[in-house]
Amino acid sequence: MINPAADHLVYVVPDLGPAVRAVEDRLGVPLTPGGSHPGLGTRNVLLRIGPRIYLELLGPDPGQPRPPGGLWLAAGGGVRPSLATWCVRSDDLNGLAAGPARHLVGAVRSMSRARPSGDRIAWTLTMPQTPPPHGGIVPFFIDWGETAHPCEDLADHGVSLLALRGRHPDPAAVRADLDALGVELAVEAGAPSLHAELRTSAGTIIAL
Repeated sequence: MINPAADHLVYVVPDLGPAVRAVEDRLGVPLTPGGSHPGLGTRNVLLRIGPRIYLELLGPDPGQPRPPGGLWLAAGGGVRPSLATWCVRSDDLNGLAAGPARHLVGAVRSMSRARPSGDRIAWTLTMPQTPPPHGGIVPFFIDWGETAHPCEDLADHGVSLLALRGRHPDPAAVRADLDALGVELAVEAGAPSLHAELRTSAGTIIAL
């Protein structure tokens, strides 16, 4: 079962151009340009994978200078295209940031970006840590506030999220951290990593 509060999956890439083409070829559908993240040096491209969940390809924005601390979630550079982390919706970001598992939660920050149409969207999130905790298994959190969810503007190409799970050498410890954050996710033994399976409109299963 997919966590009903799951908001989006973050797939980091070194260069959005070839990465988008590769993902489009694998899934057989077009992706939608998102926008730039001012001050973070990144931009994104999106794909709806459910009524209120999407896949975000995150890579360097050539129109921005590289931030002194490096790119968000270490996108770009020598990074291998991979599922870096995921995001969960919450209406209590400050509570999470001050709670018993606050060491796993980044600072609360308000952000905005322009859509390709020129309209602006705004949201508040807990800044993802770099590297993400437990190989990306522990999510960051987002509150869209009064902004419509991005999926409302994304075409439905029939791609859906079939499964999302984590792997870690100590699954019990990771599950305890997830429980402290009120997050449900299956975790099995293995190298620290996050894995997803997408089903295309043709029924093909694609692993990320």
